[in-house]
Amino acid sequence: MRFPIDYSDRKPLGKSGEEIPAIGVGTWRIEDYSRAESALIRAVEVGLNLIDTAEMYHNGEAEKLVGRVARAVGRDRVFIVTKILPDRFSDQSKVIRALENSLRRLGVSHVDLVLIHWPKAGVPIERQIQFLEATVEAGMARFIGVSNFGVENLSRAMSATRKHEIVANQVKYSVLDKQVERDLLRFSIENKILIQAYTPLEWGGVAKNDRVLSIARRYGKTPIQVALNYLISRPMVMAIPKTERIERVEEFRGAMGWRLSAEDIEALEAI
Repeated sequence: MRFPIDYSDRKPLGKSGEEIPAIGVGTWRIEDYSRAESALIRAVEVGLNLIDTAEMYHNGEAEKLVGRVARAVGRDRVFIVTKILPDRFSDQSKVIRALENSLRRLGVSHVDLVLIHWPKAGVPIERQIQFLEATVEAGMARFIGVSNFGVENLSRAMSATRKHEIVANQVKYSVLDKQVERDLLRFSIENKILIQAYTPLEWGGVAKNDRVLSIARRYGKTPIQVALNYLISRPMVMAIPKTERIERVEEFRGAMGWRLSAEDIEALEAI
């Protein structure tokens, strides 16, 4: 195996001292908001209480959805992650205003984690991080992180922080797309930056892979559970699959609490 194993049901949020669930739930491309609300409430009830959203998701409607969930279950039970569009990072006031708008849609006083959605071209990473840190200083966020950052930009972002460390980097990562494993995963493990894996199910694509299907049959699990289990076997990795179905939430929960063998992890690494 190329990486150590860490099958903890909760993962460290960088060096913050806090832990979050190994599996959370995303809100990108939600279609049925009523059904999604029920699914997200169930996710919180069963411990998958990190919900990821962004200002750009359905023009803010996804943030409103997360806000309804937080009100239904209690704000303190939900770890809310949102992301600010890169265009805001030309000026600190734009960043603050964008997060103020997100907080208004969410109906909360602060988010737990705020991310730069992807690097802003033409603005030094160091300046973008300065603007992001200002949101914590203003009491609008508890922690900061980034999204879609490679090793070089992540390293620069880490070096640029003055008071609030980068705790997470949200990137595309799945058993079918392991580009992260080339260098970013090892860098993240060594520097204790949590990887939040988005699109971990490849929009259902993992359920069509013969090797994933074969392994799932042997364990009496679903292909989705195998695909998620592979990701959360990695240190400093959590997954944020998206669903609008309560039964899928139960399936996600069933991806935890058991282990793939070293041989099967190696077989999945080879896909």
